Amino acid sequence: MLQQSLKFYSALIAAGLAMATAGIAQTTSSSPRLVLQITVDQLRADLIARYSQGYGDSGFNYLLRNGVVFKNAHHRHANTETIVGHATLATGADPAIHGMVANLWYDRKAGRQFYNVQDEEFPLLGARGVDQDGEIDPTQRAATTDGRSPRAILTTTVSDEIADFFGPEAKVFGVSVKDRGAISMAGHAGTAYWFSKSEGRFVTSTYYRDTYPDWVGAWQDKGLIESYTGTQWTLSQPVETYRFAELDDQPWETDLPGWGTVFPHEYGPADNPYFTTFLTLSPAGDALTVDFAKTLIDVEQVGTDEVTDYLSISLSSTDYVGHIFGPSSLESEDNLKQLDGQLADLLSYVDARVGLRNTLVILSADHGGAENPGYLETLGIEAQMFSFDSLDTTPGAQRLKDAFGVGRELIQNFSAPYVYLDQALIAERGLDADEVERAVAQELQQLPGIAFAVSSSALRRGQVADTSISNSVLRNFHPDRSGDIYVVFEPHWFIGDLDGLSVAAAHGSPWSYDSHVPLIFAGPGIQAKTVVRRVETVDIAPTITTYLGTKLPSGVSGVPLVEVFE
Repeated sequence: MLQQSLKFYSALIAAGLAMATAGIAQTTSSSPRLVLQITVDQLRADLIARYSQGYGDSGFNYLLRNGVVFKNAHHRHANTETIVGHATLATGADPAIHGMVANLWYDRKAGRQFYNVQDEEFPLLGARGVDQDGEIDPTQRAATTDGRSPRAILTTTVSDEIADFFGPEAKVFGVSVKDRGAISMAGHAGTAYWFSKSEGRFVTSTYYRDTYPDWVGAWQDKGLIESYTGTQWTLSQPVETYRFAELDDQPWETDLPGWGTVFPHEYGPADNPYFTTFLTLSPAGDALTVDFAKTLIDVEQVGTDEVTDYLSISLSSTDYVGHIFGPSSLESEDNLKQLDGQLADLLSYVDARVGLRNTLVILSADHGGAENPGYLETLGIEAQMFSFDSLDTTPGAQRLKDAFGVGRELIQNFSAPYVYLDQALIAERGLDADEVERAVAQELQQLPGIAFAVSSSALRRGQVADTSISNSVLRNFHPDRSGDIYVVFEPHWFIGDLDGLSVAAAHGSPWSYDSHVPLIFAGPGIQAKTVVRRVETVDIAPTITTYLGTKLPSGVSGVPLVEVFE
């Protein structure tokens, strides 16, 4: 009986593989001219429908109407931050494999925090960074000391595999307001452009180019950025049509000087040091990104021949607006409505230049986002902000001192979600590092608001419970980059910090409000349908490469989504 069952299942699998292979061969025999991967930063899965009143037919609704819509897509790693999500979308690998475990991690050798795409060997290249002979003038590079490159990403990306499979004629680009949003998706083989707030322009680094392209300077010279001078961010639709029309001034919204918490929001003069920051804290950031991408498509002739090209566009305004005002705000609501218009504009442009019938479109998000505790309390849900400094005043700090002769000073750095211990101090005192890790983790887990604290020694040895949260932490663990202890906060407990600024809302947890993201595939040969089974974002990259017939990215952890090929 068992033998017959095995034969039956073997035959079933073989038939399925034959059908899948036939379908894939049919697809790759006429590969799309363009793969357009759109990532909306901090677009929690419910927000598209929540703010859909007033959407047109050609933005979100076009994709919902024509694509395979995965309603239950999740990031499966624990640290749902920007670079972690983008790199996962790009590689199909878990952070434990692609190495981008956090926006920041502590570089023990250098004794400082490391920003995920920083690379001192490749300074930024600005329009003022090229002399008349086209040579780089090191005294006139864009304002940075770090430089940028994708070299910290440890595996190949979808864009790398496209470049390898289709050869040097394949054009590969990534565009975003954020450097990490552009660089991660462009991969090692593509070219990335991002918006420098300090320069007030789109920039790239010497990793990608030796000279600044003339067309980028020409785009800058047309004055789109300066056109916002003295203007305002105002509501795009009649105020009475908004769900949050009566809640424009909520007490938990971040009040940035000169920007305010109520409409209209003033961009101010161009010489205001925060002018370019205000652009990114509004729909203007996405408008600039889309316009820049349209020019890139036109000048670089993206998608105009039979060789498949790749363009990633990462749209960042939803993230910035969500952090400052919270996802449940009039600002976030209007931003989504304006984002719908930007998507419509982009897709219309691609249709005119390339043809949507020749374009594989993928839309997803690098992570979701949490609500502000104040907003949750209006729903009767208890939520709180967590302060890591509270460890100093707890009995646990004294217990560590009693056990090891040192207390809070054992902790050298906290780069959420990682705690880094002072290994030099531990060695100096002759302490057992694993024992100290376990003890500190135990004390952290007793603090209010911390659900789970696990030592790296336990993760290395697999000495953790087989739970969804533990597994998500394991997927985020890289022995050379992760801290000594991983901290998971309880649901609805947050650290309300963004680059040193106290903000209204945050993200970074493994809970569903941070992990649940939209996922839509639309393009040639794809039949529209809605899928409600759980899928994971590591499945996106292998689905794209299987659709194209290229090699899988080197660290793939996911599997192709069969509904795209049905």
